[in-house]
Formats: sequence, structure tokens, C-alpha cells
Amino acid sequence: MKTLALLSFALLTNAKAITNIIIATVNNPDMVVMQKLAPEFTRKYPDIRVKFVTMSENELRQKVTLDIASGAEGFDLATVGAYEVPIWAKNNWLKPLTPLFNKNPDLARAYDLNDILPSVRTALTVNGSLYAVPFYAESSMTFYNKDLFKKAGLTMPNDPTWNQIQGFAAKLHNPSKGIYGICLRGLPGWGENMALFTTMVNTFGGRWYDTHWKAQLNSTAWKNAMSLYVDLLKKYGPPGAAANGFAENLALMSQGKCGMWVDATVAAGFLSDPASSKVVKSVGFVNAPTGPGTPRGANWFWSWNLVIPKSSRKEEAAFKFLTWATSKDYIALVAKTKGTWAAVPPGTRLSTYRNPSYAQAAGAFSNHVMNSIRRADVNQATKDPVPYSGVQYVSIPQFQALGTEVGQYLAKVLQGQTTIDQALAQSQAAAQRVADEGGYTK
Repeated sequence: MKTLALLSFALLTNAKAITNIIIATVNNPDMVVMQKLAPEFTRKYPDIRVKFVTMSENELRQKVTLDIASGAEGFDLATVGAYEVPIWAKNNWLKPLTPLFNKNPDLARAYDLNDILPSVRTALTVNGSLYAVPFYAESSMTFYNKDLFKKAGLTMPNDPTWNQIQGFAAKLHNPSKGIYGICLRGLPGWGENMALFTTMVNTFGGRWYDTHWKAQLNSTAWKNAMSLYVDLLKKYGPPGAAANGFAENLALMSQGKCGMWVDATVAAGFLSDPASSKVVKSVGFVNAPTGPGTPRGANWFWSWNLVIPKSSRKEEAAFKFLTWATSKDYIALVAKTKGTWAAVPPGTRLSTYRNPSYAQAAGAFSNHVMNSIRRADVNQATKDPVPYSGVQYVSIPQFQALGTEVGQYLAKVLQGQTTIDQALAQSQAAAQRVADEGGYTK
């Protein structure tokens, strides 16, 4: 009986030792791979169980913001963007990671923080403390179908302009054969259509605010950029473009249905993966287009990162997963699982770009990706001075709602529900209201 009692106690103790953590994440392909590889984490840490809550970008931002801001303890880890990290850190919504690395010196040595690209690490550091680690980092670039270009007798320059892109789209567009001249984000959202569109505005010489926080959305630069964007998608885009975000356009490009696509550099790996792409041998890579105003701000900067909410009571287990999923070993595991180094999460570690296997697999696009990330300057993204940082976003808490509102006006123009002038007037009013109510205007 005594032996049985001891056995029962041991089993009960082991059962209690299991820690369950909940991770909120976006449904991007890299994060889907992370979920599939999670059993490898459990094998390494058998006392930790992981549950994923997967959402679209827009839904993730809304739910995670509400949960973390309210301290609801719904998530122990969350995937958040470069925009949120400094704002949330200053609001005391996130656990600082620097003390956790200091507390775990062996893990810290293996993790090697100095291997993370300095520009990415800096973007996630507030007042000297790291608040997030990058799962992948990205800028923007132009993808094009070399076979379609050759058939049309076209040559893509390394540094295309938006006017050239428009001309190419007109010649490539062949909807009767399921080929669309260009695919661009049309789905409304500050991180969807507005991520791309704001880079267009930048290169047309526009900005969200002047140095006195006076909204500039009714400017000629905004109108010219919106006119070109709408013209491109209405004339040469796929049907229902206003419903297409990153994932939908990736699927179209992967199937050979887009002549061109301007979007996140992270897509280069997916388009080069035979398991998910039919255009591996025909996809080409060049820089993001520029407008007539300035080359500044053509390349956005973004990183998807893992953070631990301040409300989580399971920081030790969460920290183990956070460091596992962003480690050198994890990147190597993805390469092994996918059968190619071209499919690993990009833009985060110096060791990835120094790895001969990665250089061989990703040689067609790795330099374009790195150069795009290096060119993305969050502090100098516009022709004229501005009082905010950010390339494709304005670094104020209110921008999440403002950017989505303006994105909805843009989508309505695309759908023929309103005019460009009406959309710009509504957008201007919304932006000025945010500046006034937020106390930015003096």
C-alpha cells in the first residue's frame, strides 16, 4: 500500500508539473511551420504543452491588443509587429526579456543575441532593454514572372519606377488566360493595404503629417499615389482585389497568375520552395518601385516578433518557447524539415546569411532581401520632415485604428463605392481628428 501511495503521489506530482502555455499568432506561412514543428519543442521540454490560437493579421491585432492592454491573461506569448513593441513596452504591457536572458546565462550563450541583425535588435529595444525577439524580419521588394516578361518582350530593371510597373502591367494583363498584370494588397487594414500604399505615398513625396502634426492626406502626392494604385488594380489586377491580402496574393503569384507582385521580402522563400510554388524557376526579384518624388520610403521595415505579455504567469515556460522558436537551431530545423534553406525564416540572424547552404539555396534573392532591409530607414522615410518614425506606419498608438480607417476608404474606392476625392477628404478629416484629440497638435 505504501508503494502504491508513493507511486500515486509521483504521478500526481508529474501531472502537476505540466505547464500549458497559449500562443496567439498570425496565420502566415512561417507561423504555420512553427506550429507543425512545435512537437519538437515538446520533446525538448516534455513538461510544457503548447496551444496555438491562430488568426488573420487584422483579427490578431485587435484581440491581442485588447487582451494585453486589459491584462486579461488570455495569452502567455503573442506574435506582434515592430510597430507595437516600443509602444506596448512604454505602456508596461510586456515583460522585459533582458532580465530573463541575464537569469539564464547558459541559454543566453546558446541563443547568441549578438547574432541578431543590429537594426532589428535595436527596433525591439526600449530604454536599453529588449522586449521582443524576431521570428522573421522583412522589407518590401518586387517579384515578377520572368517567363511572362520574356513572352511579352519586356525587361525588368533592377530599380523599377511605379510608372514602369504600370506600363508592364498593361502588357502582361491577360485575364482570359488567368494572368493578371499585377497583384497588390487590397484588403483594408493598417498592416494590409496601407502597408503597401504608404510606401507608394512616400515615394510620391507624400507624408501623413507635417512637423506641426497637420494632416497631409489631401495633398497632390496622396492623390497621385491613390490614382495610380486604383488604376493598377482596377485595370490590371485580379477580380476581387479588395479582398486580397498577403496570403491571397502569395497564392496567386505561386500559381503563376500574377505578372508582378510588390510585397514583403519574406515571400521570396515561399516562391522559391517547390513544395508550395509553381514558379520556382521563373520568379525574378528586383527592388521595390519608386515614385517621382523620392526614393525614400519605398522599402518598408517590419518584423514579426514573439513577446511575453506582462499578465502572463508562466514566463519561464513562455521564455523557453520564445527562445526555441527564434534560435539558430530552430532555423536549421526548418531547413531540414522543408528540405531547403531557402524556406527558413529570413531577416533575423547574421549566421543565416553567412551560412553557405543558405547562400546557395537563396542566392537569387538573399542580397535583395538584405539590401532592402538595410535601406529601410524608419527615421527618414519621407521627402519632407515628419514628427514621427515608421516607414509604412506612424509610430503613435492611434495609428492602428487610423490606418485601418483610411484603408477602408481606399478599399471602397477600389470597389467603386466612393471617389478618390471623397476618400481623401474622409481620410484627411480622420487623420486630423486623431492628431487633435491625441494632443499632438500644439
